[in-house]
Amino acid sequence: MVAAVPSDFALLSLCELTAALREKRLSAVELMRATLDRVDATRERLNAVPVTADRSDLLEQAHAADARLSSGQARPLEGVPLGVKDLEDARGLATSHGSLPYRDRVAELDSTQVARLKHAGAIVVGKTNAPEFGHTAITRNLVYGVTRSPWNAERTPGGSSGGSAAALTGGVLPLVTASDGGGSIRIPGSFVGAFGLKTTYGRIPGGPLHRWSHIMTAVQGPLTKTVADAALFLDQVVGHDATDPSSLPHPGISYSSVLASALPKRLRIAFSPDFGHVPVQADIASVVEEAARTFEKLGHELVALPGGPPDLTAAWGLMNALEVGGLMQEFRPAREKDFTQSLLGVVRMAEAMTGPFWNDVALKRAELVRWCAELFADYDLLVTPTVPFDPPPAKGPFPQEIEGRTMPTASVAAFCIPFNMSWHPAATVRAGMSRAGLPIGLQIVAPLQREDLLLQIAYAYERERPWHPDWPR
Repeated sequence: MVAAVPSDFALLSLCELTAALREKRLSAVELMRATLDRVDATRERLNAVPVTADRSDLLEQAHAADARLSSGQARPLEGVPLGVKDLEDARGLATSHGSLPYRDRVAELDSTQVARLKHAGAIVVGKTNAPEFGHTAITRNLVYGVTRSPWNAERTPGGSSGGSAAALTGGVLPLVTASDGGGSIRIPGSFVGAFGLKTTYGRIPGGPLHRWSHIMTAVQGPLTKTVADAALFLDQVVGHDATDPSSLPHPGISYSSVLASALPKRLRIAFSPDFGHVPVQADIASVVEEAARTFEKLGHELVALPGGPPDLTAAWGLMNALEVGGLMQEFRPAREKDFTQSLLGVVRMAEAMTGPFWNDVALKRAELVRWCAELFADYDLLVTPTVPFDPPPAKGPFPQEIEGRTMPTASVAAFCIPFNMSWHPAATVRAGMSRAGLPIGLQIVAPLQREDLLLQIAYAYERERPWHPDWPR
């Protein structure tokens, strides 16, 4: 007989939860019921999962999962409840993009990532909240409202994967999808103290494509409680898919197995506390530097890096705004009042950009790629803060200054954006807590396509400075 779901099931990591299901210490049906209860119980406080699938169908799927678990035919994620970010398609549920004109557009197909997670046994419970078209790092929109941090409901869990971050660390869902076009996995990962990995461009297929992306900065990636959870996630979803021509071949390894492999000795790791120009909150700077010293304790060389990459933050913002403008085109000008006015303003600015501007962006992006190539010719890894300040209020705004220093536009993503533009894999691990009692992230960046090395070093760091199961209750 299967034991009842323990009251602290929401604190379990994905790996712990799948083990409990396989060992029949948990029932998939009871887990699904408990998950739906958590969705209901946290809706007003967190608003992380505003949309759920048909509950009777979810319970039927959970019963089928229990049958496979009992017969020894369980798949890796058998019976695990899954939340899908509301910028990604899950068949039968609306992909609203947090935008009123899109709120009733029901997806006819799963994204490749969702299809692969379902094939691995996960059950799609619902959609997690996101800002309109993912254009900001604060999760609020005109469709579903404001999402709040489980650590402090007055603060944002970040964005654009804020609903997924709040659901994961608020004990609502054990498995979520996330994406990152300029920090949208790493920023919420930092704000809620989770592990977030922006993969190399193409590592996880982004198809089926509804329209081609000309800027090619956004990727899918795991947002999880632990590094091992992220490895398990990646093992289910990587590998080329014909609906996304830019997707990479399967790496030919199991990322979960990589964690058990020996980490290379005496890695040379560059550390930049501010890229030479980013103002960083004093307590965050102190915690991040202390956390970075962990790599020295692990036997690696930590080298101060003067300066940083070319600053493409403003250009990145306009490039993405122009991309979003394409999604809005169908409804303009007739329904302009239904879009967030701040987003419309940025889109109008982007549409006014000239050919010489875009040529300048192309030149700067090539300069960035050269900077990264030279960096990783000399160093194995780079570490930085993930975000330079505490999470702002749930409804915003972002701070215009920190401790008397002016904060540049989009400074929340100043450490993240370069590696969306260059395609390098980058992760956030929990460095510690700020004076406000909120999580702080340390970003680790690896050479192109070296998710294996990134997971290994993050796993070693996590064992030295474990953060699980320290989650808000």
